[in-house]
Amino acid sequence: MATLLALYKTPTNPSAFDAHYTSTHAPLAKTLPGLKSYRLSKGPVNVAAGESPYYLVAILEFESLAAIQAALGSSEGKATAGDLANFAQAGVELLMFDTQEA
Repeated sequence: MATLLALYKTPTNPSAFDAHYTSTHAPLAKTLPGLKSYRLSKGPVNVAAGESPYYLVAILEFESLAAIQAALGSSEGKATAGDLANFAQAGVELLMFDTQEA
């Protein structure tokens, strides 16, 4: 399996962020080809020390890194990525990596 981790930084208007994410962005992301699992953080996103810059974490799982790349290159992926400018003005970091059972 492989994971796409989206770390959304704290927005200036959390209620507007939440409204757009719920009504528009999440439905777009759920159309990504090859998506196996889509989970979101619940409640505050904490860090080990200091104040967290993150507001929301989205965890998307795919079969492989190649599947993530294919999803991002698809028309659905381009629409999802293009939507980020509509609500994630504070920024988002996208991390992609293979996973294994430990």
